[in-house]
Amino acid sequence: MTDGKMESLIDSLRKEETKACEEIKKSKDVDYLQELKVSFLGRKGSVSVLFRKLKNVPPEERPAAGKLASQVREKIEKLIAARLRELDVLKGQKEPKKTPLDYTLPGRKSWTGKLHPLTQTLNRIVDIFYGMGFEVAKGPDVETDYYNFKALNFPEDHPAMDMQDTFYISDHLLLRTQTTPVQVRELEKRKPPVKAIAPGRTYRHEAINARSYCVFHQVDGFYVDQDVTFADLKGVLSAFVWEFFGKEVKLRFRASFFPFTEPSAEVDISCVICGGKGCSVCKHKGWLEILGAGMIDPEVFKRVGYDPEVYSGYAFGMGVERIAMLKYRIDDIRLFYENDLRFLRQF
Repeated sequence: MTDGKMESLIDSLRKEETKACEEIKKSKDVDYLQELKVSFLGRKGSVSVLFRKLKNVPPEERPAAGKLASQVREKIEKLIAARLRELDVLKGQKEPKKTPLDYTLPGRKSWTGKLHPLTQTLNRIVDIFYGMGFEVAKGPDVETDYYNFKALNFPEDHPAMDMQDTFYISDHLLLRTQTTPVQVRELEKRKPPVKAIAPGRTYRHEAINARSYCVFHQVDGFYVDQDVTFADLKGVLSAFVWEFFGKEVKLRFRASFFPFTEPSAEVDISCVICGGKGCSVCKHKGWLEILGAGMIDPEVFKRVGYDPEVYSGYAFGMGVERIAMLKYRIDDIRLFYENDLRFLRQF
């Protein structure tokens, strides 16, 4: 590069320096300052372009030219930073002054998330049975009528198969009305011994009121092996009730009927509200129904390929909402689904 070209490079740097100073001084907002920075110092900025021309300067003159270029770039960077601080100060002067923090005021409570009371109840039920050797099994919410009814020995004209009780999706698909179909699915793919519980959500076409809802949760349990007896069933359910409600609670088994168990029973506990003396919750009878149970019907075994002459087993099922209502003294099932924080924060 000749001396003329060298002088031209120096003049260009000086001009860009002067231009940058004027533009930065006139800037009124942060966005425009950022545009100026890119325009002068960006990869394709005017000063950066001049920097790349230094390679054409004779070696003996390059240090002086490089020094000047660095000084120009540094000056522009400092001017932009200073103008940014000025704009921040001006912005703060225009904004209303904030009220000073009063350190003598009491602190605000920090709310932390908690598990829903139904989730807490379900987890507790699962933990108790898991501690007694039950595995956790799961099945689909959208079930076939075969697994929901036919494989469980429901007769064709059973009232539960009517549209007013079941949410049908198609002729053979429905939202499961119970978690018992998981029992059939597990027994189909496994050989005894099988010992599992099936927690999950269920659906029924019911009128919504304080005692019933169209969506609810169940926990079904079953154990199949050789020489399983009703005494085994009573022992397991007694252990569960005493662990969940306390050892002072009494149990009784009443004869009942379920299509998939024979013999069948409903299990009552002494009222946890009045201690069995009689109150409005237990309708002054002193007892509350909490679950159904029984020995698995031989017809169910035949459906899954088990020989009922060799194997026996028991099954039981309980509604999580009902257990939670008793545990926490709740008188309206709808509270679980209204998402009212005043209610949920109590648990």
